[in-house]
Amino acid sequence: MSELLVDDADGVRTFTFNRPESFNAFTIALKESFLAALKEAAADESVRAVVITGAGRAFCAGQDLKEHIGLLQAGDPAPLHTVEKHYNPIVRELIGMPKPVIAAVNGSAAGAGASFAYASDLRIAGTSAKFLMAFANVGLTADSGASYTLPRLIGHGRAMEMMLLAQPVGAEEALRVGMVNQVVPDEELQETAHLLAAKLAKGPTTAYAKIKEALAAAADGTLEDALEAERRTQADCGATEDHREAVDAFVNKRAPKFIGR
Repeated sequence: MSELLVDDADGVRTFTFNRPESFNAFTIALKESFLAALKEAAADESVRAVVITGAGRAFCAGQDLKEHIGLLQAGDPAPLHTVEKHYNPIVRELIGMPKPVIAAVNGSAAGAGASFAYASDLRIAGTSAKFLMAFANVGLTADSGASYTLPRLIGHGRAMEMMLLAQPVGAEEALRVGMVNQVVPDEELQETAHLLAAKLAKGPTTAYAKIKEALAAAADGTLEDALEAERRTQADCGATEDHREAVDAFVNKRAPKFIGR
């Protein structure tokens, strides 16, 4: 049984973590296959939006601690390098993906699983979704980009509270504080996420990529950094076929047909 399911439809590539018996916890094999799949999706022009979700009752429980402790006890150095070898590259791929990424969060999202949802562009949660930063409970600090992404979503104070107290945040509270964009009934989650991704897949893909680039530059830079990023990305967008198509459609009072470049 594959630990990562991949499905293509309507220009959307959906990745499903498929270890439901372990709440989709990350083994080395799953991390490596997910990283490779993200790189492939980024390079595939037929993929114009991405959805990540989990099989069964959970989105992802984070690191598989059974595998982790087994390797530690065996003296295997692999657990000590997984952040630099797996988690950091995965977060870079998610944030740098040149097309929209939607996390469809079903059930529990903990540790690295929650962090990958934070690194996505949009988050849709089912009503049963819960987000948990429990690193401190196992004597660890944040990883998978959570120290960067989570405070930018909900603020430093709330992020610190989640990290130190390791208390779960339910779907409605996550919506209230800005951690997720939308909450829907569990049974409507996958369809809602796919419909949104399919809508984005019909849009100006290059413009979406440049929006992501500009917002990333502005998040950590000065006003001048932001203005320079806007100048560069706007010039890039202005040279696309989609921009010319959109302008022509506006002038001729018709709906544009974007091709993603």
